[in-house]
Amino acid sequence: MIPGWVLAALIAAAAQTGRNAAQARLTAAIGTVGATQVRFLFGLPFATLFLGLVALATGEELSLPGVRALAFTFMGALAQIGATALMLKVMQARSFAVTTAWLKTEPVIVALAAALLLRDPLSWPMLMAIAVATVGVIVTSVKPGVAAGQFADLRPMISGLAAAGLFGLSAIGFRGGITGLGEGGFLIRATTILVISLTLQSALLALWMVIFDRAALAGSLRVWRASLGAGFLGAFASQFWFIGFSLTSAANVRTLALVEVIMAQAVSYFVFGQKTNARMVAGMAVIMLGVGMLLWLQA
Repeated sequence: MIPGWVLAALIAAAAQTGRNAAQARLTAAIGTVGATQVRFLFGLPFATLFLGLVALATGEELSLPGVRALAFTFMGALAQIGATALMLKVMQARSFAVTTAWLKTEPVIVALAAALLLRDPLSWPMLMAIAVATVGVIVTSVKPGVAAGQFADLRPMISGLAAAGLFGLSAIGFRGGITGLGEGGFLIRATTILVISLTLQSALLALWMVIFDRAALAGSLRVWRASLGAGFLGAFASQFWFIGFSLTSAANVRTLALVEVIMAQAVSYFVFGQKTNARMVAGMAVIMLGVGMLLWLQA
């Protein structure tokens, strides 16, 4: 029987692949900032709907978060916004492939930080599995001959690793928020923290855009149908990420999330007709080896 967190992470990765494609199309219409905030502002109504459906289906009452849960959730929300901003900045200076390689060091950072902050279990075999899967992503993402020159400039690399660290910190924050809710089943706790985090992120970004970039905010409202689609996929993906965080350590979830790289390659091949070379196939095989090791250890 497939563990619940594995199924949740796989569904989240698939939904996130679709959301990324939707946001890519929106970027051309409303700009990078406008497309980025869509996942928060237009995802919030769907997350609120999910919470209502969960409460109705389970019959559980919503539990008010305490100081610990709010603090971790606020940390996760801010870290996710900061990570996204850094990621976009690095992508302007370096290729998408190299930026992806830097960002996908996240599971290692998550594993180490979660062991320190949340006391999540971490053994040497687990760390080895996470490292193997991460190496697979780097092999898949970095082109030989191009990476050497791009890795030579430390500033983009530091920014990319900082973005990975912030993405990892957001995962730890969200898991800390979920475990900080003392009452309720895993489903209602995960959805409650999702709504709180999206509310915080939507408010902060809306305030920033009203002050500094009203055109991007107006643009996202102008293409509201496409924005709603991307917002739904973002909320749907986040719902299952948070379910995963409620069932196991953030490191397990974010390592399994590396299968998203393989899903993205499949979309590139079957939808966009982009070829997959031997290096990408080898990298994907290493990813699956690392993920397989992790699942075997968890079993």
